[in-house]
Amino acid sequence: MCLEEEQVILVNRNDKQIGLMSKMEAHEKAILHRAFSVFIFNDKKELLLQQRASHKYHSPNKWTNTCCSHQREGETNIQAGKRRLQEEMGFYCELKEVFSFIYKAPFDNGLTEHELDHVMIGSYNENPIINIEEVKGFCWLSIAGVKEDIANNPDKYTIWFKIILDAYLYQIKKTKKLNV
Repeated sequence: MCLEEEQVILVNRNDKQIGLMSKMEAHEKAILHRAFSVFIFNDKKELLLQQRASHKYHSPNKWTNTCCSHQREGETNIQAGKRRLQEEMGFYCELKEVFSFIYKAPFDNGLTEHELDHVMIGSYNENPIINIEEVKGFCWLSIAGVKEDIANNPDKYTIWFKIILDAYLYQIKKTKKLNV
C-alpha cells in the first residue's frame, strides 16, 4: 500500500473514531489521529532503539523508540503493535498498553504529527532482525544512557520519541512502576 493510500483513524480527544483519512493528508493538515508507540526492554532494563531508514519521508536516519505506527481500522492497539514490531524489527513478543496521551509535533518538512498515542511495553532479549526498508540500525541502551545522549545530541532523535519518552518517564514516576 503506498503512503498516499494508507489510511489513519481520525479520533476525538476521547479516542472515539470519527473517520478515516490518508496518512499523508492527516500529517499535512495536522488532524488528530490514533497511533501507537512500542518500547521493548531486555532483562538488563535496556531499551531497544531503532534508527529510521534513510529514505523515510520524515525524520530519516534519526533514532527513536523500538517501533511506532498507526492502527488499521478494526485492529486493536495490541494487534497493531505486534504487527508493526514484526514488520520493522522482525520479532514478536507480548505487549502491554501502559497509557495513552495526545501530542502535536511539527516537522521541518511542513508535516505535523498530531496523535492520540497508545504507548505499549514488552520484553525481549535477542537482537532484532531488522527490515532494512524500515530500519537502518538498532541498539540497546539504558534509560539513563538514552536521556544523557538526548541531552548531548538532541538532533539525533525523532521529535516524537523525546516527547513520548518524557511522558513514559512521567507515568513511571507517577505510578511508581518498573518499566516492564
